[in-house]
Amino acid sequence: MTSYSVWAPDAARVDVEVDGAAYPMAAGEPGWWVADAPAGDYAFRLDGGDPLPDPRSRWQPDGAGGPSRLYDQAAFQWADHEWRGVPLQGSVIYELHIGTFTPEGTFDAAIGHLDHLTDLGVNVVEVMPVAAFQGPRGWGYDGVCLWAVHDPYGGPDGLKRFVAACHERGLAVLLDVVYNHVGPGNSLGAFGPYFTTAHTTPWGPAVNLDQPGSDEVRAFLLGNALMWLRDYHIDGLRLDAVHALEDHRAFPFLEELAVAVDGLSAATGRSLLLIAESDLNDARLVSPVHTGLSGQWDDDFHHAVHVAVTGETAGYYADFDSMAALAKVISRVFYHDGTWSSFRGRTHGRPVDLLVTPAYRFVVYDQDHDQIGNRAVGDRLSVSQLRVAAGLVLTSPFTPMLFMGEEWGASTPWQFFSSFTDPGLAAAVSTGRRAEFAHFGWAASDVPDPQDPATFERSKLVWAELSSSPHSDVLAWYRSLLALRRSEPSLTNPRLPSVAVDYDEAARWIVITRGPLRVVAHVGSAPAQVPLPGAELVLASDPAVTLSGGSVSLPPMTVAILRV
Repeated sequence: MTSYSVWAPDAARVDVEVDGAAYPMAAGEPGWWVADAPAGDYAFRLDGGDPLPDPRSRWQPDGAGGPSRLYDQAAFQWADHEWRGVPLQGSVIYELHIGTFTPEGTFDAAIGHLDHLTDLGVNVVEVMPVAAFQGPRGWGYDGVCLWAVHDPYGGPDGLKRFVAACHERGLAVLLDVVYNHVGPGNSLGAFGPYFTTAHTTPWGPAVNLDQPGSDEVRAFLLGNALMWLRDYHIDGLRLDAVHALEDHRAFPFLEELAVAVDGLSAATGRSLLLIAESDLNDARLVSPVHTGLSGQWDDDFHHAVHVAVTGETAGYYADFDSMAALAKVISRVFYHDGTWSSFRGRTHGRPVDLLVTPAYRFVVYDQDHDQIGNRAVGDRLSVSQLRVAAGLVLTSPFTPMLFMGEEWGASTPWQFFSSFTDPGLAAAVSTGRRAEFAHFGWAASDVPDPQDPATFERSKLVWAELSSSPHSDVLAWYRSLLALRRSEPSLTNPRLPSVAVDYDEAARWIVITRGPLRVVAHVGSAPAQVPLPGAELVLASDPAVTLSGGSVSLPPMTVAILRV
């Protein structure tokens, strides 16, 4: 017999249905129902209603809406007993999506390319969400069964094999998790007050973190986070859009999560990371005397680099159209740190205390899944733009993150794709996506249909590109930058005051001082001469970069690294 339990505080009767046979459940702890029944595929019926998957299901082999399957977490044989994780300081993160990282779109297929990542020089793999969602294809941010691993990727054993293979190669694994909303098709609201109308999110009902019944909801999320870290040996979590976690308790959920993860880290002897995505520009997230997270993403850095290399100034890019903006994010983390944001129509952000906040706590990037995928056609930076952007990201005082394929200038787009099974929702997503970009001047026919399987197929990496120019040349550049980052201590100095910046607004060049190194990036349209007496050329993105007479000569869209 197997013990089944579920939280359903408002139900008058609950049955567990195992392989088609119903077994009545008895009231247990307040709001909980329990029963002993045979082992098998199971679902719960609330007050005689339709069968629903277990909110804490570990396995959904027939999809997120199907019956749940029992899964023994202890059956997998781990061999990483000596693994202790990696510190965030000095790390380089590589973000990937399991479904499009390889043609097969599985954990096992991804294992075949892990040696490429170690050869590249990264040491942390960040996996986009793998919680079971509706349909076979999707980004993963609309998870339905948050405790189950998406079965088309390889299910729970597939994820464990992937993590074990990463650890075998010295790669830590971050898992992207979403706690601010739950995807369409979920049945959590039928079980209890998992959601609240007291707050809202752009993506659906807000998760109940501070209203009546929220104790069990928070326990549900905390248990989920600890499960990934404990049972799957994940090394850290990337927390999606934490600014959408509406929580007005004295002990906020994020702080409670940080305390719980610190406890698990102490118990296991492993370094465990919590990295937040936040739109608030508030470094208190990573302050040990406030929230206590390990790190947070810095979109302002991305925006300043993107505008510098592309010249785009629409929407939220408008305030970043200056070399001064680029200089500020490199030396002070955020551009909006209490300054006016024209996009928001108000002041935004909070200054970072440069004396107490280590630079490595901020994760920076020139591309990520959002900044590519939320463009109308999912287009990436060009090769010339990538060379300069990578030079800025990988020599920054922050923790760099790459997005899959950028290291060779992948020609494949990264587009928004979905496979919602509800016809009405599917049609609304397709129509809404095209309408969203109409005011940017994109023709509706140019915006790919998220529900079309071809949109998903176009977003898959083509690994054969690595062996041909210019992709092989871009890869060599990334490898050189990463090798320099590993060998040059000044590039991973944890304190921002070690950074000094000079720039020429008219000529569009910038010089960043990192100890004995000078990083010179030129994004202007005409060649530039930058005075650097006594400097020695270390690396350059273009062989046309030359050094003579105490100055470095740079063609447009180039970056050079020199030692003085």
